[in-house]
Amino acid sequence: MRREKRRRKRARHHKPASLKKLQWKPSTLLYPAPAVMVTCIAPDGRPNIITLAWAGTTCSDPPMLSIAIRPDRYSHPLIKESGEFVVNIPSVALAWATDYCGVTSGRNVDKFAKTRLTPAPALLVKPPIIAECPINIECKVTETLNLGSHTMFLAKVVAIQASEELMTADGRLALEKAGLFAYAHGHYYALGKRLGHFGYSIRKKK
Repeated sequence: MRREKRRRKRARHHKPASLKKLQWKPSTLLYPAPAVMVTCIAPDGRPNIITLAWAGTTCSDPPMLSIAIRPDRYSHPLIKESGEFVVNIPSVALAWATDYCGVTSGRNVDKFAKTRLTPAPALLVKPPIIAECPINIECKVTETLNLGSHTMFLAKVVAIQASEELMTADGRLALEKAGLFAYAHGHYYALGKRLGHFGYSIRKKK
């Protein structure tokens, strides 16, 4: 009986103020989205950074992800030609740099120099990682899909570098210590308090 009362109390707590809906035009409203800085490299060896929100996991075995870029962006032909890129996950301390790399073009600006970010060697791909980012995901393109306004680059994750301070004594990657943020409908938001863990809704209470 007590368990049922707690369940009903939680249900009342999460019930929205209104169940009324308004129709909205079909659009990209899958938010929040990751704000990531993707590094790529030109044929002459010059690195570039492009900020993307259209990035996501597509498969866990093998580990794969995708990024989507407009064909007119400077990074588009670089990734298409090289077939490699690095997804660098920034912390809140890098929010300004993340935004800057999304609103300027590598055709005209050396973004590493302007943001004072540090290019460091990747393990298995030619584009550099961004040393200041807590997580760096090295990728090799497996498929290119022309979808309309954007081209999707489907890629296999071949290596990951993580900041040493995120590793716990028992070998766990404590990503909650990275100070990550997300992008939602034109704005950046720092991640808030933890609400639970995967599967907590069905975990038996001790």
